[in-house]
Amino acid sequence: MTSLPAFPPPPGARAYALSTARGEFAVVDSSPAAGVEGRGVVLMLPGFTGSKEDFRLLHEPLAQRGYRVVAVDGRGQHESGGPRDDESAYSQRELARDVLAQAEALGGTVHLVGHSLGGQIARAAVLLDHSPFVSFTLVSSGPAEISVSQQQRVKLLRDALAVLSMEEVWEAIQAMGPPEEVGGPARGLGDQDQLRRRWLGHSPAQLLATGGQLCTEPDRVAELAALPLPFHVLSGAHDDTWPVAVLDDMALRLNARRTVVTGAEHSPNTDRPLPTARALADFWDGIGRVRDDDPPQAPAAPGAA
Repeated sequence: MTSLPAFPPPPGARAYALSTARGEFAVVDSSPAAGVEGRGVVLMLPGFTGSKEDFRLLHEPLAQRGYRVVAVDGRGQHESGGPRDDESAYSQRELARDVLAQAEALGGTVHLVGHSLGGQIARAAVLLDHSPFVSFTLVSSGPAEISVSQQQRVKLLRDALAVLSMEEVWEAIQAMGPPEEVGGPARGLGDQDQLRRRWLGHSPAQLLATGGQLCTEPDRVAELAALPLPFHVLSGAHDDTWPVAVLDDMALRLNARRTVVTGAEHSPNTDRPLPTARALADFWDGIGRVRDDDPPQAPAAPGAA
């Protein structure tokens, strides 16, 4: 972890290294608001080129609903350490085992949320062992590989990383145009200096390995649907990474609650955080308090936000 974080934590949250059986992971951790009864613990996993800061606008509204939110940088992401050259350290199974260790460190009874790549890593963790999780929410994260257009973008990035330094790749991204048009690591919550520091914190091996996973991920929805967990599929109204119709179909196959956040695209957590937080908390509240001996409750009906 870096000694001086690029992003100050949001109000009421603290940034620290979460110790687990598989090492330390940088997290931003917020507790329920003062005077609000605690309703559960949430573990949030960011997407490709993203970080725990992608969830920072969700901490306060979810704290007001009684939820402790722990957003994490995965191995080799931003402020969590990891090998710079060894792609094997970032196999999906290794990253999934990290998630199980994080859940264990938080008490082993958590609502799991994964955005984009984070959703597919979270899915792998749930398929290894679903017992630590009360529910599973996929945010803009589809059933299999990303769209062809996004595969082309990932290939460009992987090709660049093979011959250029992280700093050189950042400069190349900047030269492509305004962040709002180029997207990717140059777009996010923060100024360009903060986003540059985040980019430089990523391990190139992590980006190469997980970029490959996004382009080759098989459809494992049937395996996931067989598990006794409540599922939630949340997305924006438009998505270039997985078409919304594909996400609709996945939700049906999972018998999941379905939320489409109007006015949002691939990152509803940053595009429209308040309705996103409301949809998440409504889903968790509908599950209710779950004890170890409680049977899973059926997912709520599909809805919009």
